[in-house]
Amino acid sequence: MNYEITEVGNILKAPTQGNGLITGVAFNSQQVTTGDLFVALVMDNDGHNYIQNALDNGAVAVLVDNKHVINTEIPAIIVDDTLIALQQLGEHQRNQINPTVIAITGSNGKTTTKDMLFSIMATTYRTFKTPENFNNEIGVPMTLLMMPEDTEVLVVELGMDRPGQLAILSRLVKPDVAVITMIGEAHIEFFKTRANIARAKLEIVSGLKSEGVLFIPFDEPLLTEAIVQQKVILFGQGVNNIKAFSDHTMFVYQNTQFAIPLIGGYNIMNALAAISAGILLHIDLKKVAKALQTFDLTKNRTERLVTARGVVLISDVYNSNPTAVAAVLATLKAIPAPHKYVVLGDMLELGDQANKLHANLGQKVLDSGVDGIYLVGPLLNKNMAPIIQAHIDSVDFHQYETDQLDRLCLDLQDLGEKGDVILLKASHGIHLEIVVNALMK
Repeated sequence: MNYEITEVGNILKAPTQGNGLITGVAFNSQQVTTGDLFVALVMDNDGHNYIQNALDNGAVAVLVDNKHVINTEIPAIIVDDTLIALQQLGEHQRNQINPTVIAITGSNGKTTTKDMLFSIMATTYRTFKTPENFNNEIGVPMTLLMMPEDTEVLVVELGMDRPGQLAILSRLVKPDVAVITMIGEAHIEFFKTRANIARAKLEIVSGLKSEGVLFIPFDEPLLTEAIVQQKVILFGQGVNNIKAFSDHTMFVYQNTQFAIPLIGGYNIMNALAAISAGILLHIDLKKVAKALQTFDLTKNRTERLVTARGVVLISDVYNSNPTAVAAVLATLKAIPAPHKYVVLGDMLELGDQANKLHANLGQKVLDSGVDGIYLVGPLLNKNMAPIIQAHIDSVDFHQYETDQLDRLCLDLQDLGEKGDVILLKASHGIHLEIVVNALMK
């Protein structure tokens, strides 16, 4: 991006002071590089307290609100609300570049689907995708502002944890194509029911163009029975010849052989969502198949790793909910391996249903055919552990609190031999990525 300070002022209809050319945007003063506009967001930490630090790191100007007084010598754009202004600036950039926008949401699988879609679209179009987990009110406009000016297709991930949030993000990006991967129990603490979660996910059509297309899974009545004005396409049917391996999954769809470097039937569904969007944008299925073979997966999303000792780690420690845990346990059961172990951490944001939902997974863990079970967190220890203890015979069973990750690391250090599998699954707040990193050293 290249904007004079006064140009940004005109876009935002805001007063400015000073001159300079803005070539980037940052909201963390420590990540500012030369030429950036520093956006002083008022969050847990008030960004206005870090203006000087941002300037020292090379910021050419600052975006500030009119409730704070700053030195008249500092180049600045002065607005009512810096977050709203950031979103307005991102929307302007989206309209200027005007790519085809594919927006993705869902209780699980949206990041994996984003990565798949990026790889598919990049075979034919100049494509940009949401970096890391930039999927909220701050991350989405930042994605729009980071998008190269020659972008033809933007693959953008939209997250949400409350009603109305997804509607705002959808209207910001104005999708041509929208994808809902699945409806699970993520954030059920706030939404109370899966039906409410489904209604919130359907807010993605708020900004979907009238001629746009919504992709939804064929087997989710909470979505398939909803009334949507735009065209709806169901994905997930017509798959056959599924073959599961320890490090990849193969299947046939529309007479084409696909192989994805992931395990689990749920990842086949993610792939089918991405494939369906590729077909819509006229990408040859042979190109799609080749793209999916080696696509880059965002870290800790059903990531397959191999330790120096040859033990396979399945790391899925970024988020967790009952539907996702049940799916990955079923996958673990199907994986051929001499010995298998599961490390489960608490599932967060389940509200007053947390005890029941953790307990309900106990039998699924027992049925997964593992040789060892490692539980981390008060919810699992309170609700699942008694079920495991009442039924175990030859299964090795261990329990840990969330502040005992060092002990867990030590216990797992020498676990298993070459070809054995350890699955790690938890909400991000449990920080099992610390364990994954320790085992990979």
